[in-house]
Amino acid sequence: MTHLYFFLRLLKESFRDLLPIVLVILVFQLAVLQTIPQDWLPTTVGMIIVGVGLAIFLYGLEIGIFPIGEGLAKDFAKSGSTIWILIFGFMIGFGTTIAEPALVVIAEKAASISSGRIDADILRYVVALSVGFAILLGVYRIIKGHPIHYYIITGYVLVVGVTFFSPSEIIGLAYDLGGVTTSTVTVPLVAALGIGLASTIKGRNPIIDGFGLIAFASLTPMIFVQVYGIYVYNFVEVSQVAQVVVEAKVSVSTVITPESIAFGLLAVVKDVVPILGIIFFFQYVILKKPIENLASVLMGFVLVILGLYAFILGLEMGLFVLGESMAYQLTQAGNMWVIYIFAFAIGFSTTMAEPALMAIAKKSKEISDGKINDLSLRLFVAIGVAIGIALGAFRIVDGGHIHYYIIFGYFIVILLTFIAPKHIIPIAYDSGGVTTSTVTVPLVAALGIGLATNIDGRNPLIDGFGLIAFASLFPMITVMVYGILVEKLQVKGDAEIEKEAKEEKLSKIHGSLEGVDDMSLSTINIDGLELRHSMKLDFSAVVVIVPRGKEDDALQAAKEGGASGVTILNASGMGLAEIGNFYRHSHEESDKVLLFIVPTLIVDNIIKKVVAKLHITTVGDGIVFCVPISHMKGISMRQEDIFEKEVQEELHKIKK
Repeated sequence: MTHLYFFLRLLKESFRDLLPIVLVILVFQLAVLQTIPQDWLPTTVGMIIVGVGLAIFLYGLEIGIFPIGEGLAKDFAKSGSTIWILIFGFMIGFGTTIAEPALVVIAEKAASISSGRIDADILRYVVALSVGFAILLGVYRIIKGHPIHYYIITGYVLVVGVTFFSPSEIIGLAYDLGGVTTSTVTVPLVAALGIGLASTIKGRNPIIDGFGLIAFASLTPMIFVQVYGIYVYNFVEVSQVAQVVVEAKVSVSTVITPESIAFGLLAVVKDVVPILGIIFFFQYVILKKPIENLASVLMGFVLVILGLYAFILGLEMGLFVLGESMAYQLTQAGNMWVIYIFAFAIGFSTTMAEPALMAIAKKSKEISDGKINDLSLRLFVAIGVAIGIALGAFRIVDGGHIHYYIIFGYFIVILLTFIAPKHIIPIAYDSGGVTTSTVTVPLVAALGIGLATNIDGRNPLIDGFGLIAFASLFPMITVMVYGILVEKLQVKGDAEIEKEAKEEKLSKIHGSLEGVDDMSLSTINIDGLELRHSMKLDFSAVVVIVPRGKEDDALQAAKEGGASGVTILNASGMGLAEIGNFYRHSHEESDKVLLFIVPTLIVDNIIKKVVAKLHITTVGDGIVFCVPISHMKGISMRQEDIFEKEVQEELHKIKK
């Protein structure tokens, strides 16, 4: 039941996140273009499939990819084998990138741009090697504990330096390749690897050190591809190759057939299998350790495959077609301001629905103890992408050189790096890599090529590229601004809020008892005498009902939570709905009732320990609840000392 509730919640969130895309398309289609799409029914069905697929994908991440990634990282960290950790990082980066579908397409286009100087297969290996090197370098940084901004700033300097020596045909392509190499499946696994390492290695902070691997994977391809481009344009002769035609045109809506479903699933499996193979090799061959909850992990990967395929299928059924059609019609209309507004709106709406960004945002909220709000983070990332795409569209219309814009953007990123809080910097760097994935790239590419095709003096093969680079750069700026705002507004994490609530509760407990009549207080009996005195402390009764045989676990958990005594009762439980004759029913004692009288201050801790130990809120059986006690008599002095000690221990924990 818990799993179903969790999935339904993800489903609700998925449709909520797709709503901005629907609204943007409706507004521009009906108000600006003033036409009704011919294929509105396939588009509607496609959007429904997208929402369901997205929920399945995210659910698969939670039960499969995140646990296995973090588990592997922790096992490697405990093994102490730095070499194998680095090799694993390289293999994950290389293996997941070489099979990236978007990379295959862009590599073929690059062969055409260079008139055969660039070989499509060699370019793919160059990019895959650069991503493998990036993950290796990022893992090394986590192990050593070096600040990430030293690496990133050095990388930006290299990117800018190489840009001045690169052929114009390569610059936009290289910048775009920095954004498309981090796929929807790769991002969560790489993030889990970084967070797992930072959580296990002593002295590392999961927020400051755990993020950043995706930023490395987005940065190094820009350098490697430009260096490769310099080489081929200086030393490789032009050859005759089949031209890959790149033009703005309206695609045809996907028709669903059994064959298309089979090939589509096979394509997604092809992307996921290398990742699974690398994981199994290192888990069983190198670590020589079985995977915990193997069935759950495999089910998670199956759900990721099904969800990702449904997501892509839904997009191809109508959204891509509609987006490309609108981009083409807007460029034909010639109203540039409408194009800029559309670029901003489509950048914002597609980013809000990006699966990789959702996964990173959820993980950011989890490890920051709620200080980073996942929805707020996604909003700031989406605003950054929107600004970037709108500015990139202006760059195509204006005809300016891309590297001037990129250099100025990097300058702002570097400046903000020294101002923003440390915990937000790695997340900001990673945000640039996760925004250009499954949803964003096709629509952004259609817009860029459409603009470059319909504006005189622009080359679609040179000027049409670069929007993805803008979409990767500006989220870094907006996320660091978000971090500065959070710091200025003094937003607190869940632990800080809970601590303040406990302190306020404690204040009320002690402050509210002054001047209260003796009969409303807990009365202490002095052993051997008829004297009594009142204890100014609130008490509660914690009741735990568990199946017979589970009472020992409950007692151990309650003891860890601070309880010092218990009353155990036998009990029987039954449902009344199907009982025909109540009096002829056999009341077999099958349950245990554990009653703990404790100071109210330690109730929360006891309940948390019991729930966690017995898995009451997930797969376990049992009930635990608390009842406040207004009058309590009969406590001995020995018990008073015990209760006072429990309170002092809890106070000590709070002050920490």
